[in-house]
Amino acid sequence: MTTTPYIAATSSVGPDFLLTDHDFSKIRTLIHQRAGIALGAQKRQMVYSRLARRLRELRMKEFSAYLSFLEADPHSDEWELFTNALTTNLTSFFREAHHFPVLAEHVRRCDQPVSVWCSAASTGEEPYSIAMTLIEALGNRAGSASVVATDIDTQVLAKGAAGVFTMDQVSKLSPERLKRFFLKGSGAQAGKVRIRPEVAAMVKFSQLNLLDPRWALKDPFDAIFCRNVMIYFDKPTQHKILQRFAPLMKPHGLLFAGHSENFSFASQILRLRGQTVYELAAGPAKEPA
Repeated sequence: MTTTPYIAATSSVGPDFLLTDHDFSKIRTLIHQRAGIALGAQKRQMVYSRLARRLRELRMKEFSAYLSFLEADPHSDEWELFTNALTTNLTSFFREAHHFPVLAEHVRRCDQPVSVWCSAASTGEEPYSIAMTLIEALGNRAGSASVVATDIDTQVLAKGAAGVFTMDQVSKLSPERLKRFFLKGSGAQAGKVRIRPEVAAMVKFSQLNLLDPRWALKDPFDAIFCRNVMIYFDKPTQHKILQRFAPLMKPHGLLFAGHSENFSFASQILRLRGQTVYELAAGPAKEPA
């Protein structure tokens, strides 16, 4: 098989590397096997730039050597860094804001205690937005509420668990929410804020790969957030994940999807309730949210 070399522009931080068609194809196969991510051909530049950092860190000269290193040990810690490098973590507080009033109205009608799973927690903005919504909606009853925050990327989970954000990251929050839910940094932490302990206590961060054969989750949830994740999976993988979500949803539970995601192909599992909000197809019908 002939391969076409791919060489990025010269960089001041290290040498260039050769990324052949064969190497790129293997990378696409490995990340699909490990994380279910379907990388398109147009992602070649992104793959090069992100994995080139790993080659520099390991002092390797070729992608082929790096891939051989990975495949030599399926339990190597490098697999986690490989996966972290190729996952995208775009997030912000109260992103896709129309979902949070729906969540608030929903949990007011739920039996206690309320539990929500955020399956793509990234650096914490989404699960903390959920926790703030639960506090605002439930008042004194929020003490028994919980948010399970998972992600495949351990590095972003560590940032989320730390609960520290720049003022730019919280700039779109209202002054009332900033005062109620954050502590302002001083000294070395000037220009930053930290999530208040009572909010942080509601959120439990842990690593979870949606492709793992077993999920360390037991009780069903009142709501599941899986937003802007499925777009990285092919349709068969999406369907399998949705099938696994169903038993983890309470009979009246809701699934929140991303703005560009549509689960109409899984109508036997879920039915649309509102704008990118789904409920179990077998559950009782409700008024649109």
